[in-house]
Amino acid sequence: MKVKTQIFVDKYVAKPVAYLLNFLARLVGQLLRIDHSLDRDFERIAICKFKGMGSILQSTPMLHSIRNRYPEAEIIYVSTQGNRAMLEKIDWVDTIVTVDDRSLRAFVRTNIHALLFLIRKRPQIYFDLEIYSDYSTLFTLFTLSVNRVGFYLRSSSFRMGIYTQMMFFNPRVPISQVYLQLAQLIDCSIEGAHLFPLQSAAPPPLPLDKPYMVINPNASDLRLERRWGKERFAAFIQQLTTQVKGLNIVLIGSKSERAYSQAVADLADSPGIINTAGETSLEGLISIVAHARLMLSNDTGPMHIAFSTQTPVICLFGPCAPEQYGISSSARIIYKRVYCSPCVHDFEIPPCKGDNACMQLITVAEVLQETLSVLEEPDLRPHTAFPSFIYTQGPKVLGQVRRG
Repeated sequence: MKVKTQIFVDKYVAKPVAYLLNFLARLVGQLLRIDHSLDRDFERIAICKFKGMGSILQSTPMLHSIRNRYPEAEIIYVSTQGNRAMLEKIDWVDTIVTVDDRSLRAFVRTNIHALLFLIRKRPQIYFDLEIYSDYSTLFTLFTLSVNRVGFYLRSSSFRMGIYTQMMFFNPRVPISQVYLQLAQLIDCSIEGAHLFPLQSAAPPPLPLDKPYMVINPNASDLRLERRWGKERFAAFIQQLTTQVKGLNIVLIGSKSERAYSQAVADLADSPGIINTAGETSLEGLISIVAHARLMLSNDTGPMHIAFSTQTPVICLFGPCAPEQYGISSSARIIYKRVYCSPCVHDFEIPPCKGDNACMQLITVAEVLQETLSVLEEPDLRPHTAFPSFIYTQGPKVLGQVRRG
């Protein structure tokens, strides 16, 4: 299904149904006197994140902490079919359940199959990592899991019947820590939890005998305003290849992003550009990123692959805050703190309607300077210090929203 169709279904179908079932779910729970205590040993734990390769990778510290606390438990991950290849690489996941959102018919059919599977499994706790999706809220309820954990925002207070526990979603905290805060509800330690280290045994599927730099000019169609712009990427490539001889440029992206990546290559019109968008498997993409001298990327999924493979990466931020999605020892951040940024967690459609000053204010010159600095000295300097947070007070996990 197209993104606009998914948003329409979520807003005009899932949301009204969720409003109705919220009250029914709470009433049934009270009548049946269901025990929602988290003080128990968990044998089946489900985690759901339908959208966002980067968010799935950022949830792996949570998986790590759960695996350490419950080594014998079955960890079930629920997502969309497009994320299956990524999930299959994560050893901390035992069972993968997916829905196919490529067409409405496939979506309905696979939702039924997925829910029937989960009802038979009966996870003792189900973590819904989606923040805004009312569809995901309904899916969570229909799994019939005894404990259903979701995020609380002011606009989602009506969900306090569907979810049996809710955690305040704080957009100023690194997203991996937000997910780890949920894990603490079931007595998991967050100490030592880390991103899953993606690896690829195969060499990069590239006909190159010279060092190369990876450039990801794309952004998910959910948030196209995260793009720096093909004209700027092209100008950057032109200036970089003029100053640094013998460095190839590898463009990456999905099949649907190939035309946009090719437009960057055509505008740059520089030697040594290879457009791999839509032509590599996930394994090939990971290998390309892992063996690169450096990566330049908008704030999107492949950036998180670079975090996982510890590839030096220059990250261009605008609509999202780097304090939330850019925390990595392998990252250098370029971000203009304009008045309306970050806006992603406050608006479905940004105030600028895509006229993203936060990205346009990033100049080719400063990206080039940062790139030359990393190429000369690949050991990245320490990350910009962000405020530290306190996540617990004694045995109390902070941020949990109590049901009235």
